[in-house]
Amino acid sequence: MSSKTIYLIRHGETDYNRRGVVQGSGIDAELNALGHAQANAFYEAYQHLNFDKIYTSKLIRTVQSVRGFLDRGLPHESYEGLNEISWGIREGRTPTSMDNDYYRELVTSWQGGKIDLQAEGGESPVDVKNRQLPVIDLILSRPEERTILVAMHGRAMRVLLATLFEKPLYEMDNYLHTNLGLYLLHYDYPTKRFSLEKENDTTHLVNIVV
Repeated sequence: MSSKTIYLIRHGETDYNRRGVVQGSGIDAELNALGHAQANAFYEAYQHLNFDKIYTSKLIRTVQSVRGFLDRGLPHESYEGLNEISWGIREGRTPTSMDNDYYRELVTSWQGGKIDLQAEGGESPVDVKNRQLPVIDLILSRPEERTILVAMHGRAMRVLLATLFEKPLYEMDNYLHTNLGLYLLHYDYPTKRFSLEKENDTTHLVNIVV
């Protein structure tokens, strides 16, 4: 058992996503109709896989995104360490032009290297990385789980991928994401290195009808 295969997905669409409202870790929104259709399409495409373990955040939108697999009784664990970044005091409200300017300036600051800069009342990319590290260590400490599914969130995924591939966090925006997009990763235990097979793959979503 010298390798591990990781199917990493972002959750399906919520009404907050549809309206362009930031959710972060403080809004526990459910999937909307399209989100459930995306989850079903992913299940249909990958139902042949018997995942050794399914990992999700503590937020319901990630759990609903893997419901088809959970309904089969596959083992499941959820961790707050996989939650979305906390965007702070602006979470859950329709953004004004001032809010949009704030988010843009915040992300630009991160891209400029200020990765310890926190959202007002929220977290920084470094904060997110630090809470992800124990979960990463736990997952890698279980080589018997050869094929796993991880469901989480957009910004948190960017932090995670930059961490796994040993990239500086200010490069995290190089990792694109869409609702129910898939990253397929492999971890080699002898070299302790990750490789990337699929990046934000959405081919399983092309025939969705809502």
